[in-house]
Amino acid sequence: MNATKKVETIPLFKNATCPSCNKPSDLKYRPFCSKRCADLDLGQWLNEGYKIESEEEGQTDLHEDE
Repeated sequence: MNATKKVETIPLFKNATCPSCNKPSDLKYRPFCSKRCADLDLGQWLNEGYKIESEEEGQTDLHEDE
């Protein structure tokens, strides 16, 4: 007996919006509204468009001496 059980997730917030374009978010691409917005955000991270600042001012790259 092969019964397929579909499980739906409940959104954390009602009326959540996409952080990229402010359209309503889609459960499939949450928190984004579409694959396009998710891919644009990923591209920003990969191209160092977003940066997380460090509290250490003298921090250097570990591979700088090589």
